Amino acid sequence: MSEPKVLLGGLGIPESPRWHEGRLWFCNWIDRQVMAVGMDGAAEVVLTRDPGSHSMGYSIDWLPDGRLLTTGDQIRRQEPDGSMVILAEQHANEIAVDGRGNAYINGADFDFVAGAPPKPGYIKVLTPDGGLRQVADDIQFPNGMVITPDNRTLIISESFAGRLTAFDIAPDGALANRRVFAEGLGPDGICLDAEGAIWVGSGRFGVVRVAEGGKVLQRVGLPENRAPFALMLGGTDRRTLFILTAEWHLADGAPANLDRLASGPRTGEILTLPVEVPGAGRP
Repeated sequence: MSEPKVLLGGLGIPESPRWHEGRLWFCNWIDRQVMAVGMDGAAEVVLTRDPGSHSMGYSIDWLPDGRLLTTGDQIRRQEPDGSMVILAEQHANEIAVDGRGNAYINGADFDFVAGAPPKPGYIKVLTPDGGLRQVADDIQFPNGMVITPDNRTLIISESFAGRLTAFDIAPDGALANRRVFAEGLGPDGICLDAEGAIWVGSGRFGVVRVAEGGKVLQRVGLPENRAPFALMLGGTDRRTLFILTAEWHLADGAPANLDRLASGPRTGEILTLPVEVPGAGRP
């Protein structure tokens, strides 16, 4: 396998990558931007968030009708005229929308950036009729989520537990049959491929492609002190793995790293790597 190549640099913390309308869309944390970049490296700021909004901890996805959803301090929807409307007064980090229009969001009620003691998190679902309810609890720092192409399974990263956890999705959006998909990992943002494997952080500085049950199918190393924050399969045939990274020093702890990333040089990068199995599912 070839080495990852830099597509775009000079970013804060690139997060929440989505392949959409021929470009990679992502959140540029710290600078409060939603951006899109083409395979030629040409980048555009497509949405600028309120300067007083969360600088970290927000994500994007689209409803089946093409309207953009954003998380953070609230869940918002972008209308065709570009205006933003509030759908729910709910703080959330990651989001994944299924084919029925159910938006799964997650979070945990403690100040991770400030180094507060962790509390178990949750998954909630925002249904097309505007209802919001909790569908899973006791998630050990909920992070990236994917939904299988048949809309029947949701898989979530439990970052503090080092595992991927799967749920069955009921027709009404409820989650059931909780089970371990794989463990012994360093999961953050994840993506799914057409063979049902997940690309996920391996812990420390690398990513792996892992099958259900935990078998590692491929490994990709990254330079020392370059952490993978999120992954997405895209490109014209969805056979390009995008690896969103930023500088990270394990010995310093999360608060010190996040403070350095917020106040120091913009070390965020998007890397690309060709792979054999194309992406699948949502997002």
